[in-house]
Amino acid sequence: PGDEIRIRDWEVARDLAAWIGGANPAMRDDQSYGPGHFARVCAAFGPASQLDKYDTVFVDSISVASRICLQWCKGQSQAQSDRTGKPDLRATYGLLGQEMIGWLTHLQHTPAKNIWLVGLLDRKLDDFGKPFFSMQIEGSKTGLELPGIVDEVVTLTELRPEKGDPFRAFICTTINDFGLPAKDRSGRLSMIEPAHLGRLMAKIRGPRP
Repeated sequence: PGDEIRIRDWEVARDLAAWIGGANPAMRDDQSYGPGHFARVCAAFGPASQLDKYDTVFVDSISVASRICLQWCKGQSQAQSDRTGKPDLRATYGLLGQEMIGWLTHLQHTPAKNIWLVGLLDRKLDDFGKPFFSMQIEGSKTGLELPGIVDEVVTLTELRPEKGDPFRAFICTTINDFGLPAKDRSGRLSMIEPAHLGRLMAKIRGPRP
């Protein structure tokens, strides 16, 4: 059991990220996630010390968050053509990439908390008909850059061994037998780990093998 907040507005999503992650001193007061932004959200939500009782935060899902962000971006002046005043798709998706990367990076830098970003995978075919998987996120920039931002990329899947019953497992290493997205910056995980998130987090924080 835990507490849940449903987000349907991108400005609220940014405010919550600022509240959870704290102030970024590298940002100006008038910029998102800067000291001024953090002070405003604390005035609205209360002191950030309220969050000390939580050690893990789930964002479920970044697929939905990217759609909310895209709708917000479409209404911004930066997404309109200076010449015609009409929507500019290139500018819209450029703004989407900036917003999503800034949001995810700020959450990733949250001190003393586990931040889990949950997303869906799309199965696609490359030009040679070979299948590959990509994250279901609006715009290409976020999907391409996200694996470099986070410490771990883990895919939950069902494995079907030749002998025995199918079972769910986490795929955790970049080089794996399944062609699934994965990455382990900790150096502590095996290619296949049991589908138990608590044990996985304990192993990531544990001693190196």
